[in-house]
Amino acid sequence: MIEFACHTWAFNDLTLPEALGTIARMGFRYVDIGSGPSLNAPRAAENPRHAAADILDDLELFNLKLSDLYLMLPRISLADEARQSKELELFKALIPFAVALGTPGITLSPGLAHPAEDEEAHDRTVVALREMVKTGQTAGLAVSIEPHLDSMAQTPDAALKFIKDVPGLQLTLDWAHMICQDVFHDDIIKLLPHTRHIQIRQAAREQLQVPFARGRIDTGRVMESLIVLAGYDGVVCIEYMNTPGWHGMETVNPIIECAAMRDALRDARDKIEG
Repeated sequence: MIEFACHTWAFNDLTLPEALGTIARMGFRYVDIGSGPSLNAPRAAENPRHAAADILDDLELFNLKLSDLYLMLPRISLADEARQSKELELFKALIPFAVALGTPGITLSPGLAHPAEDEEAHDRTVVALREMVKTGQTAGLAVSIEPHLDSMAQTPDAALKFIKDVPGLQLTLDWAHMICQDVFHDDIIKLLPHTRHIQIRQAAREQLQVPFARGRIDTGRVMESLIVLAGYDGVVCIEYMNTPGWHGMETVNPIIECAAMRDALRDARDKIEG
């Protein structure tokens, strides 16, 4: 049965323990953790097992299970070999951290977008992702990219090209990034056979985040596609963000909006599953 998580990025103005405590008090039992203000990835890589132990203590304290680890390493597409290599080395250094955390998988950015005339950008990113997937698989970890705006895999077609070119690579599908681009539902669900994790928040055309009441995502249709069409039985993460202005992203109350989205998805799930 599909379960629901909340992403720590909704509370990136808090420390990680504060964010986890907030998420637990909202009634969530699963959490996605992402690198950023509340998780310093380079620092975690310096002493990965100690960093993981601290987080595991907090997860136990708040009765939470980790549903995904998102590592923002967007420079894997750069032509600057030194900067690209630095991202790859950081990823490898974080593998013991991810393993110690017991994360089901790692989500990555597919790299910063490059102009169309940079014809080698896709190939550079493929080489990096192949190395990262191989490293993850050796450690028993699934690796996926999130197709998102301003990235090398902004559209469904671009994402599927990476799936074709990088054996073993999977997807973390953020429904809002598709809706913001006015991608049709039938094109979004083409990604589901390759999807290991789902992220969602309400969005609209050219608005990457809006209050639930003004969103264009049909939660009933989403759940029907996941359960009936794709047979998805993983975790759906409610991922509101505290980055106003990015592609029309509005400031919202994360507690209210996360609860509203979760409850709508849960009601739709229960209706389908009887």
